[in-house]
Amino acid sequence: MGICMFGIDHNRASIDIRSVFSFTRKNAVAAMEELKKTEGILGCVILSTCNRMECWVSTVEDWKGCLFDEICRIKNVDPEDYRAYFRERADREAVDHLFHLTCGLKSQILGEDQILTQVKDALALARESFTTDSVLEVLFRMAVTAGKKIKTEVTFSRANYTAMDSAVAMLKERGADLASMNCMVIGNGEMGKLAAQSLREQGAEVTVTVRQYRSGVVQIPVGCKRIDYGNRMELLPECDIVVSATASPNYTITEELMKQHTWKKGLVMVDLAVPRDIEPSIGEFHNLELYDIDAFKNNTSFSQNEEAYHQAEKILQEQMAEFYDWLEGRDIIPRIKDIQNKAVQDLNLRIYKILAHLPLEKEERDTLLKNIDTAAGKVVGKMIFGMRDAMGREAFLESVESMEQIYDEK
Repeated sequence: MGICMFGIDHNRASIDIRSVFSFTRKNAVAAMEELKKTEGILGCVILSTCNRMECWVSTVEDWKGCLFDEICRIKNVDPEDYRAYFRERADREAVDHLFHLTCGLKSQILGEDQILTQVKDALALARESFTTDSVLEVLFRMAVTAGKKIKTEVTFSRANYTAMDSAVAMLKERGADLASMNCMVIGNGEMGKLAAQSLREQGAEVTVTVRQYRSGVVQIPVGCKRIDYGNRMELLPECDIVVSATASPNYTITEELMKQHTWKKGLVMVDLAVPRDIEPSIGEFHNLELYDIDAFKNNTSFSQNEEAYHQAEKILQEQMAEFYDWLEGRDIIPRIKDIQNKAVQDLNLRIYKILAHLPLEKEERDTLLKNIDTAAGKVVGKMIFGMRDAMGREAFLESVESMEQIYDEK
């Protein structure tokens, strides 16, 4: 059994490079299903966010394939054009990365909360698509458990800070009075809602676009207005700030659309999507400013969170050790079950004559035997797993082998 991941993130690649490898939910499902069919791949999970795309697989132990080449094939791009942007990790390095990532320790904003939800959603999507397996299921679930534990027990400075909060801070530093501004947020997903909430907290008038077919179904942040997505350009001339944060593979605002409308002098446009929502050439227009998500980097220094980081690291090491205990023990569990079953059979042979002479009806005798079997299995299992916890791995494996030999058929 092997664990492997290939990933691209904001540390190595610009937004335009990351956009090439981003996945919508639908495309992620199709890619995971295709990868799962690859010989030697047992399970697959794809994590695709604004800042990164990572593809995780569990494989047979001697798998000789190349996950990066498989991803490039799915994306229909030349691997040599992008190899320098990707990072490969395997086995313990991969496990270490996922745990640290899920807890926000590899994010632009140290300890941020969004990545925990994104990892949970990635696992849920793989589970719904039947592309995960027991190893990835337990790995991701334990990483999420570690993330929740750290979120509860460790306090990071600005952990709830978002890219939109950085944009708000920038505007305020320039003297902008957000309370007097009209804002439009295109998109009502997680990122869009956070953006709308950040602007509302500053007192701005915020209108959120909603697709017409979902208008009466979705909830928008408290205090915000709503318009149909198709009417977004009619609202644009009234806006001081336009934020776009959708999962659309196409532009929500194009150069052609902008040329057909007017806008306020000094209009600020913020594109939080990967791939981009707002056509980059719009940034060259006069009387407006266009920013993408990479314009808002984390300014929080490590020293501000050093103590919290070390607290989180201690929790992580404990949680990862728990995963490795499970991983190393999973192959031996069937052997332990076999020893339990043979020990119960041995006991049955030894007490059969005693039970046969008891003044019991057949149904009562069968029930008693079943209860004895259950109790005996639990006792044997408790002793064996107790040995595992008290011994070194090699000594325990030798003990299991000795117990197996006791019941080997001659």
